Amino acid sequence: MFPNSEYNWNDLGHQEVSTGTTIVAIQFEGGVVLEADSRTTTGSYIANRVTDKLTPIHDRIFCCHSCSAADTQAVDDAVTYQLGFHSIELNEPPLLYTAASLFKEMCYLYQEELMAGIITAGWDPQEGGQVYSVPLGGYDGKAVLCHWGLWELLYLGLCRHYLPGRHDQGRVSANALTSAMEQDGSSRGVIRLAAIQELGVERQVLLGDQIPKFTIDTVRDTP
Repeated sequence: MFPNSEYNWNDLGHQEVSTGTTIVAIQFEGGVVLEADSRTTTGSYIANRVTDKLTPIHDRIFCCHSCSAADTQAVDDAVTYQLGFHSIELNEPPLLYTAASLFKEMCYLYQEELMAGIITAGWDPQEGGQVYSVPLGGYDGKAVLCHWGLWELLYLGLCRHYLPGRHDQGRVSANALTSAMEQDGSSRGVIRLAAIQELGVERQVLLGDQIPKFTIDTVRDTP
């Protein structure tokens, strides 16, 4: 009835849902900013265009995730559960290092079964704003900024213009994220942002007409 096609549409139901992805976490004076695109794919099929890749783990601790959507959500749920009990036992907010250690333990113990990459960031009373990266395999590394995706453009937009005391890191990282998304076929959709400080969490969504229009040269020359 239909013309022959080399593409096997039945394979769509057997491919794993993946989060892409282009994600950024950057430390500034007083807290951290997390940003992510919103595309989720199943093979070449776009399963969700407005996925929220910024997941709250505790009041002032969030994570960004990439790789398998199911695996990262399972890890997020497990760490959220454990960190909640830990906070109740201590009767105080948990440390971000504790959250990063739990992510590291989960990703390391189940590295053969899971495809989960995590960036966790937030604010705690002892260390203030912090960023930790937990890639595949379960290594955790602390940094002032962390980015996954089309790293060349993110490097130009973030590392070249990063200043610890800068208060407009959200704008700088949004510019870099936009430029990387434009060149990365796996990253599109809206941009979700979360600024985490001692006073709480401020979230924002940049829709299509609100996303900056930048080229690589524009990001390079941004002050």
